[in-house]
Order: sequence, then C-alpha cells, then structure tokens
Amino acid sequence: MSSEAGEIAAGTVAERFKELYGAEPDGVWAAPGRVNLIGEHTDYNDGFVMPFALPHTAVAAVSRRDDGVLRLHSSDVEGGVVELDVDALGPESDRNWTAYPAGVVWALRAAGHEVSGADVHLTSTVPAGAGLSSSAALEVVIALALNDLYELDLKGWQLARLCQRAENVYVGAPVGIMDQTASACCTAGHALFLDTRDLSQRQIPFDLAAEGMRLLVVDTQVKHEHSTGEYGKRRAGCEKGAALLGVDALRDIPYAELDAALARLGDEEEVRRLVRHVVTEDERVERVVALLESGETRAIGPVLTEGHASLRDDFRISCPELDLVVDTALSAGALGARMTGGGFGGSAIVLADVADVDTITKAVEEAFAAAGFTAPRVFEAVPSAGARRVR
Repeated sequence: MSSEAGEIAAGTVAERFKELYGAEPDGVWAAPGRVNLIGEHTDYNDGFVMPFALPHTAVAAVSRRDDGVLRLHSSDVEGGVVELDVDALGPESDRNWTAYPAGVVWALRAAGHEVSGADVHLTSTVPAGAGLSSSAALEVVIALALNDLYELDLKGWQLARLCQRAENVYVGAPVGIMDQTASACCTAGHALFLDTRDLSQRQIPFDLAAEGMRLLVVDTQVKHEHSTGEYGKRRAGCEKGAALLGVDALRDIPYAELDAALARLGDEEEVRRLVRHVVTEDERVERVVALLESGETRAIGPVLTEGHASLRDDFRISCPELDLVVDTALSAGALGARMTGGGFGGSAIVLADVADVDTITKAVEEAFAAAGFTAPRVFEAVPSAGARRVR
C-alpha cells in the first residue's frame, strides 16, 4: 500500500471508529498479509522459511480502556460491536472472528502484561482463506496497537510469538511462527529469511521489478481452514517422524543424510513422505537464499517448481485448482510456480518475466474457465513493509 493510500485507509477507519464509539481513536495501525516465497510447512518443524509482506493490510483504529472491557467491530463482518470482559477470556471459548483479536489480549495478559481493555475498529484488504495470512495480519495489528498504547516495549519477534500463542491456544489452530513474524518484521523490498528455531532473521533484497520480473499471486478462490483436521494431521505426522528418528524436530535431519533417515522409517510410508518434504524444503530455502544473494534471481524459478511437486506429491496438500495454475503458468512461459500457504486451496505464486505476465494471466484464466472452476483473482505481489503505526 502506498503512503497516500495508507493515509486514506487510516482516515476512513478513524472516521468509522468515531461513529461507533463517539470519540477519536488513540491511533491507527496496519499489519500486512504475506506471501511465502519458499519454505512451506517447515516452520513448525524448527526449519527455514522465506516470506515477504504484501501491500494488503489489516488496519485497526484503537483506543485504550482501563475498565476491563474489550469492544470489537469489523467492517468486513456483518453485525454490531461485540463487547467482551477481558477477565472472562479463555482458550477456545470463541468460534467467531473476534477470537483473533480477543486471543491476542488473552495472550498478552497471560504473559503478565496488564492490558485492561480497548475499543477496536478493524478493516482488512488481505483476502481471507487465500493462504495469505489474513488471520496473522489481524492478530499482529492488534498486538502492535496494544504494545504502543500500553507501552509494553515488546519487539516484533516477541509480538509474533504472542500472536502465535493466541492462534494456537485461544483459537485452537496449530500454526507455526512464520505468518506472525512476517507480518511483524518484514521490510519493503526484501524477503525475510527466518530460522524458526531461534527466530534469527536476515532481510534478503528481493526487487524483481529492477530485474524485469514479476511475482504473481493467483488466488484460486478455494477457501481453506487451518483449524480443521488436515493441517493438524500433517503436523502430528511430522512430530511422529521426528520421534521415530530420535531428533527434536525434522530440522535436525541433515539433507545429506535424508536417504538414510528415510530407510530407518521402514514401512511408515506416510511419515516418510512428510519427512522427505520437510528436509528437502529446508534445503530449497537455503538454495533460494544463496541464489538471491549471488544475484541469480532468475534461477530461483525451478526451485519454486520443485517445491510445488513436493507439496503435491509428498505432503499431499495441493488441489486441482492449484495444480492447474502451476501447470498452465509453466506451459505459458513462467520461470517457476508453486502453491503457497497452508494448502487445500488458497493461492499459488508465479515467477515470470514482465513481457510474459499478460500471456500467463490470460492462459490461467482461460484454463480455469475451461475446467469450470471459479475465476481466479490474479495480482502482483510487491514486497512491502511490515506492521507499523500509520496515524
């Protein structure tokens, strides 16, 4: 989002806040969704990921309260203001959208921070259910606002940890740390190389426009839910693999020793597939980092495509729409393509030369129409700023 567009959004959200609550907000904050360039389902295995922030953001106007009342409103959800008692907040007590902001308040309080309430009005341009971390953006924008208003002095990575805890424990979704860290910590023009074990970070320059390339996001419009069973099954399978191999996490299996590790798993075929994906995916992240740092950006394309094959065949979380995007884009001249996000729907990314973008976009749209699928939403992914105060 440009600074001008951001200011317009902040102004609109602040005006609506005043209509709802009868006073100006104490401030307005924004937190972005993300695209994961490479490193899928590695974060809860203590591995490597490489997301970058999108210009699409959750924007929140917030004021502090000191009476134990949390009032929440979203322009994206039908209904009025929801009022909650912060002392009564408890894990998995809420199955509505309000669980995400309320969960952040609960996590902050559970960590010993004396957050005594807030008035909140939210809106978001991050597509929900598209694998672009709309829930993490919602959590991080609330966490940053409360961090500022209550002068908690928490760093971005600390806010990300608290937001992950909110989603894991309060919402009940077994997500890793990547999405919240990306929303909190990414910088414009860079991808974030994150070690999810120790949360060490490196900002890797990622300016495709300067090299005549674009990264497209193709939202298949197939919705997915992390808090349902399939995601949890994959995570449990990875944990089983680590236990069988005698390591703390699959991150600890060296790529060079993968074949030996797989052989030790014997007839545990499902676990073997999960282990193979995670270990090879960590190696793909390291390859992409090395290529970008050496200026060989074009060469990351085939690595992205390798990642899709692994997610499709080993992790088994693709779907016909995602496979159609990847196959069609590659046939139309893309440099690389893969699904991104948790899987079972959501979005794919396509790396392409600028001259090929229109051809690829048209080919994907026509392929979806021919297959009888809902028309996809296609847009350019521009590495953007992480969470910040905008007013």
